[in-house]
Amino acid sequence: MLDVFVCIGSSCHLRGSYDIIGGFKSLIEQHGLQDKVNLSASFCLGHCTDGVTVKVGEEFVTGLNKENCEEKFNQHILSRVK
Repeated sequence: MLDVFVCIGSSCHLRGSYDIIGGFKSLIEQHGLQDKVNLSASFCLGHCTDGVTVKVGEEFVTGLNKENCEEKFNQHILSRVK
């Protein structure tokens, strides 16, 4: 099971972290990965100046937004579980 944490701290919240959570939920369902990916919200991941931050396993991915959500998902999540 791959653990994915999306920061919902103040800075990430203001930059659209809930859009990322919604996008990731949808992508997880589209790819049938409910039994392979554990998606959770997390308070501050410590990269406040770098945009919405996601922790995938032990890797930090920064700068997420609505426009690059699917690209980042494919690069950092889908590639690990397929």
